[in-house]
Amino acid sequence: MSLTTERLGTIIQREIVHIINDIIKNGLVGYYTITETRVTKDLSFATIYYTILSDDKEVIEIAADLLEKHKKEIRMKLATKIRKVRRVPDLVFKYDEALAYGNKIDSLLKELKK
Repeated sequence: MSLTTERLGTIIQREIVHIINDIIKNGLVGYYTITETRVTKDLSFATIYYTILSDDKEVIEIAADLLEKHKKEIRMKLATKIRKVRRVPDLVFKYDEALAYGNKIDSLLKELKK
């Protein structure tokens, strides 16, 4: 049975959000939200876009460091959840700046409205 990249991306996105929030428990970072997952055509890499509630640069760096530190453990737990693929893709985590950018635009619009 062959999985398409979109289907595998949605499966990974659904499972990995629970895995990340179970493994990484940091009061400063809080919870991770997975906004998008893209899988390469050869199914070897999965780029996972995430966001957190804080806009502070230091907290964002801590969140990225925690993901890199626990990447191997996250991938191993993901392998136990996904049984339809022979090899779980390598995980690449990227911070999704779209939410922070949207908040910045919203605050600018509110200032202009005043």
